[in-house]
Amino acid sequence: MTRAFRHLFAAQVVALTGTGLATVALGLLAWDLAGDRAGTVLGTALAIKMLAYVGLAPLASALADRLPRRGFLVTLDLIRAAVIACLPFVTTETQIYALIFVLQAASAGFTPAFQSTLPDLLPDPKAYLRGLSLMRVAEDLEQIASPLLAAALLTLVSFPVLFAGTVLGFLASAALVASVSLPPRQRVEESFARSLTKGLAIYAATPRLRGLLALEGAVAAAGAMVYVNTVVLVQARLGLSQGFVALAFAAFGAGSMAAALLLPRLLQDRADRGPMLTGALMMLVGVACLPWVTGFAGLAVLWALVGAGFAAAQVPIGRIVSRSAREEDRGAVFAAQFALSHAAWLVTYPLAGWLGSAWGLPQAALALAALGAAAWGLGLALWPGHDPDALPHAHPDLAPDHPHLAEHAAPHVHDFVIDRLHPRWP
Repeated sequence: MTRAFRHLFAAQVVALTGTGLATVALGLLAWDLAGDRAGTVLGTALAIKMLAYVGLAPLASALADRLPRRGFLVTLDLIRAAVIACLPFVTTETQIYALIFVLQAASAGFTPAFQSTLPDLLPDPKAYLRGLSLMRVAEDLEQIASPLLAAALLTLVSFPVLFAGTVLGFLASAALVASVSLPPRQRVEESFARSLTKGLAIYAATPRLRGLLALEGAVAAAGAMVYVNTVVLVQARLGLSQGFVALAFAAFGAGSMAAALLLPRLLQDRADRGPMLTGALMMLVGVACLPWVTGFAGLAVLWALVGAGFAAAQVPIGRIVSRSAREEDRGAVFAAQFALSHAAWLVTYPLAGWLGSAWGLPQAALALAALGAAAWGLGLALWPGHDPDALPHAHPDLAPDHPHLAEHAAPHVHDFVIDRLHPRWP
């Protein structure tokens, strides 16, 4: 692993550790302001987060293509630190919603730009897969190390102090990103309007990406039950303390981390489709079993199973996106993946909060599992089981002496991605 990757990995670790503290603190802040309506408030806040992701990620990617990578990432980290610093002082639900939107607008620019940098830093496929697994482990720290740290801190301080940890995490991330040189972007030759839409066009025209999007719907249906209703499930249904909320999130993260550490060996010589389908199905089965859980031990085991499925469904995504786009289009396609996948969360987050409040948590779990099962079946149908990189195809619109035809003589077969010369899947 290169020095630049090690620094970016460390930046991800400290930023996500802080974000995990904020996740616990935000749930407790919602409980403090709204009581047993906390699920609805948190669901609305997370829906606003998804709205920012869906609406602003392609715009941020088009801007990022024209700005220095390092300066862009550092600036967004500083914006996120400033917003988190304001959260301990909110007194109304509206203030929570406004700050969450600004925070996630910055994240909508940061995350796809960060993800699209990794293939350039790790050009070897095996190293890139290991890098993806490590980044998944870093994300799991948001679910395991951060909640455990939060549980320890809550024995000493009140929950608003947890937000200070998030501020420090974003500041440390900015410093680490600023300490390395990142590969320059290729010069952008196309219009801003084209940059804004090309990622979505490539995504919509690629069968494996359409199937991936459906699977993301299944993941979101199950994941929303964890993220939105855990605080209500632990404190209202099981009657336990705030510390057990953190431990429940930690169980989810532990399952995900364990699976992420095993996946590089499993995926090294295997296609991504099967493990991702299996992982999404594990999540749905786990959520569907929730109505029969009567104690915290059962919940922890179930959440660990759901977390393991989550990792299996998420780790290969970077590899799938990278093989589906040219290098110069990669940032736009990562942004499209980020926006479109979070569109599913935009639906399921408020749905999980509303169903939990209106129908009860057992009924909400079964409804979300059924919704996810429908999305899972769609993903199975849309993503071809046989999905090679190289495909035979024709170019009836090109002149016989076109350089592309000369480069790939008949039979015309090469690694196929959607681009200007290949606007439709063969």
